[in-house]
Amino acid sequence: MARTWAELGAASLARQLPDRPVPASGAEVAAAVHAIGDMQTQTARSAFIGLGARFPGTTHAAITEAYDTGAIVRGSTIRGTVHTASPAAYTVLAEATRVGQHRRWARMLGVTDDQLAALWLSIEDFAREWRTPDELRDHLVDWLGRHAPHAQGATETVPGRYLSFAHGGLVRRPASSDRWEGQGRPVYRTFDRTGLATTTDVVRLHLAAHGPSSRQDLAWWSGMSLRAVEEGLAGLGSTDVVEDEGPDGRGYLDLADAPPPRDLPGVRLLPEFDALLCGYDSKARDRFVSPKHNRRLWNDSNGMLLPPLLVDGRITGFWRAGGSSRRRPLEVTWFARTRKPTRTELEEPVAALEAALGIEVTDVSLTREAV
Repeated sequence: MARTWAELGAASLARQLPDRPVPASGAEVAAAVHAIGDMQTQTARSAFIGLGARFPGTTHAAITEAYDTGAIVRGSTIRGTVHTASPAAYTVLAEATRVGQHRRWARMLGVTDDQLAALWLSIEDFAREWRTPDELRDHLVDWLGRHAPHAQGATETVPGRYLSFAHGGLVRRPASSDRWEGQGRPVYRTFDRTGLATTTDVVRLHLAAHGPSSRQDLAWWSGMSLRAVEEGLAGLGSTDVVEDEGPDGRGYLDLADAPPPRDLPGVRLLPEFDALLCGYDSKARDRFVSPKHNRRLWNDSNGMLLPPLLVDGRITGFWRAGGSSRRRPLEVTWFARTRKPTRTELEEPVAALEAALGIEVTDVSLTREAV
């Protein structure tokens, strides 16, 4: 019998919102981040909000300590998007980026595979000390001028702006402050991988953190081709992976030693680009959100995603705490024909948000929206 979306969702919640102690130090934050695999942190505050939502009571200080000590790292990896992970997981993300982005960058620049590999190595050699985006771009332009002059024009395009730091080989930090949750100008430095990684490691990381997953989920999340996904799956033993039919007719893969499913009543305030959405094929996220609600949350024109509201394990709205001051109002919107969160239910997630971001929520408003 095919597995339902609800069954897939409960299985994934056991990995993404595990029942484990609240991390109280930088080392414990790193262990918690490693347990959930990776966090898409295109918006810098997402790591803080995501950890607060998953482990209510996690503090801004503990997360900052994890970043400051290098126990967790942040940089541009899979699909060219920014992720936060433990160094071990970031090593795997870097391999997925190398496999998934190599052909795209080579085609964009009009260079050979060997030339692109040499360019990436040159960037990493140059970034052995912290570098600004302008310094990295100047190095890129200079290298192309000496080795592939015909490709210099590609650096003037919008995608070309990311060529110097988005191949998974660098990490970033705030340039002028210790506010890791801010969107200020970054500096970049070469990431020292913890060891070798393969496409099999990429598949294993995804299934451990996000499974059960279809091959399309794996390909979308990693940015790798379906062929590369199959190569990764081939490296897992036949007793390591199980496969069941899903509600959409696709095969859903999972690790044989996956944890039992989890029921998650109550309310959580998730960050932009949360893994409950971005861990899966954009056309098949029904385990957590309906297609029409997903379209409301995702802005196709600029690629931004509203911070989701999670109620009883389903995404049924969004929230905002706008501004940059320490004291902010919170606006919670739930979609019509879904369960309205109560003010009592919001007390714990609001407290978790305050602790993780180091802010004070001055007022909470609730609004219903027809979709």
